[in-house]
Order: sequence, then C-alpha cells, then structure tokens
Amino acid sequence: MKITGCEIVVIGDGREVDPDLGGVEPLPILTVQTDEGITGLSEMFRVPPGVARSALVGMDSFFGSQIIGAKFVTPEAIWNRLYENMLHSNRRGWAMRCLGALDIALWDIFGKLIEQPVYELLGGAERNPFQTDSSKRHRASDLTPYATIVSDTWERKVVLNQQIERCETLAQEGYRAFKVEAMHSSLQTAVDLVREARRTLGTDAVLALDVGYGYNDHASALWVSERIEQFDVYFFETPFAVDSPVPYARLADKTSIPLAMGEHACCRWEFVEMMDQGGVTVCQPYSSNSGGLTECKRIVELVRSRGALLIPGNWSTQILGMANNHLAAYSPVSPYMEYSPAQVYASPLRAELQALATPVVDGKIALPNKPGIGIEIPDDLIDRFRLDM
Repeated sequence: MKITGCEIVVIGDGREVDPDLGGVEPLPILTVQTDEGITGLSEMFRVPPGVARSALVGMDSFFGSQIIGAKFVTPEAIWNRLYENMLHSNRRGWAMRCLGALDIALWDIFGKLIEQPVYELLGGAERNPFQTDSSKRHRASDLTPYATIVSDTWERKVVLNQQIERCETLAQEGYRAFKVEAMHSSLQTAVDLVREARRTLGTDAVLALDVGYGYNDHASALWVSERIEQFDVYFFETPFAVDSPVPYARLADKTSIPLAMGEHACCRWEFVEMMDQGGVTVCQPYSSNSGGLTECKRIVELVRSRGALLIPGNWSTQILGMANNHLAAYSPVSPYMEYSPAQVYASPLRAELQALATPVVDGKIALPNKPGIGIEIPDDLIDRFRLDM
C-alpha cells in the first residue's frame, strides 16, 4: 500500500467565531489517501489553513514531498523518518502540529488496514489489577471525561452564574468530573468560582481550575492556590505561561494542588522539562498538537516513570476527542480526559461532530470498538460547514 495524497478542507461555525466561548473556529481537516482506497482522518487544531496546506498538500509541500508515493509501513516508522529529517530544520511549532495530525491519520489508516481499534495497536487497555476498582480488575472497560466549563463572557457575575449553571446541567446528565475556567478574571473570582462549583457539585465530583496562563507573578498564583486547597482541587492548570519551568517549580513547592499544563506543548521534551524542572505532575497533551499518537505514547511512558498523570487535553471537537480516547484507553496513567460538551455551548458544528463520536453515558465513554480512530465525517456535513480559506 502506498500513500497517494493528502487533502485539506476547512470547516467551522464561521470565520469570526470566538473559540474561547465554545464555537469551532476555522478548523483544517486532513484526509490522507492510499492506493488501496483506505483513508485516514485528523483535525488540525489551531493550525492556520495555509500552513496546513504548505506542510501536507502536494509534492511541493514540506511533508507531502516526503510521503506521497511512499510505501506505507507503520505510523511510527514514518514519524521517525520525518522527524529525523527535520534535524537541521524546525522540530517545534507548526511543523510538529502538522506532523501530529499526519500521524493520527496514519494510525487511522493502520487500524483500518489491520481491522483493529487504534488503542489495541498501541498496546491495549490493560491495567494493573491492584490499581483498579475490584469490579473491573481484569480490564479497563470505559473512559471518564471531565467537562470543561467556560462562560459566554468573562464579567464576574456571568462567570460565577453561568459556569455554575452549566456544571449543574452536566451533573444532572451524569458527568462526574469538571474543570471551571477563571480566565481574564480577578483572583477573588477564581476562588469564588471554585467554592461555588464545589458547593454545587458536592464532595464526590472531581473539580479542577484553569486560569489560562493568567498570572505573571508567583504571589498571585500562590494567593489563589492557598485559598482553593480546602475545596479538594484535582489540578490547577496553567497559572503561568509555559515558556519557563521556574515559576511552576516555585509554586509546586508551596502548594499541595497538582499543577497541570500541556495543551500547546509540542513534543515529549517540553513535558520532560516541565516535570523534571517545573514540578508539574499533570500533563495534558493534545494528541495532534503534541506530535501525534506516536509521540504521545512516548510521553505516557515518561509520565508514568515519574509517577505523574497524563490527562489528554481537548478544547476542540470530538474528531480530536476520538483520537484522545485511544490514547487514554492505552495509558495506565490517564484517569480522565478533557471533553467540551456541545450541549452547553452555542456551536452547531460542535454538536454535530459530538453526535458522530462515542457518546458519554452516565459520565462514561465506552472503549473504542471500530477499526482505526473510529470517526468519519459525512460529505454533507463538510459541505454545510465548509469555509473557503
């Protein structure tokens, strides 16, 4: 089997949609084609369409020139070759996001070729029987999403009222884990949001806080962390920018709350630095942003060897979510993965893509059971949401 081409189409809720409020911004969708008719699919979160095409489409593209016409071997073999070919080029940034999306599409092809779900090809979903619930000792049987909650504006009253209402709605649907977001908010709003969410959700729900790189100084992050510790916060996400591990290390030394990062980390080395030098114990790779499933499998092993957790991130659609399901199924250190529930956001595209993916039932997602990644996008959906970009 040979790779014959890569195609990019762009879909979205609109050109000017604010993705931080739940809409799907212009999203390149990659399809990799083969001479046997098997295709692979991936989304490319926050990759500009022009960058996606220059990296993957046609014989004059960066990666396309190296893979079009090439024999399909395994995704890892192709990943290794393309990565090593960038030794004197760019092994970070857009290049890694494009390689990550390509890798997911290749795993999709590989699973369809072998007629197996991708997580089985990664290594299966076995768990240590002494580290799982006694009713499920022989095998992990499902996945647990945490619901990411944002509000339509960042005005204090809206943040506190709307995010709590959305937590309540999803809790009634059976969701068991939540992350509230106090971006563009005062320190006191962050504390009040966590307190009100805990009061609403009760003591059994998992609750995390994300402030979206909101603090520049250690004192602000410490002030918040000291006041939310009493509410059993599962992790405190990106209090600082991730350009340096130093502020993370300083905060980790002062708080009992696990620190989390990784949505824009592009490869294993950035996670190693933040764990070893920054005291981060919750790593959140997006399967596509962080180099694909091939690289994320390596990140799992590095995280596991350090006694940390890997919780796949996803503030995008359930195209990425389905890829994350395979990563979480394989990983023995992934008790949760991020999920952006369409039912609380005004996004027609998010809702339609969620309907194509494995559903959340009583707060759980069943293990993938279709060959490949397990999601296909109908042509009519592409036609209705296509953006000419």
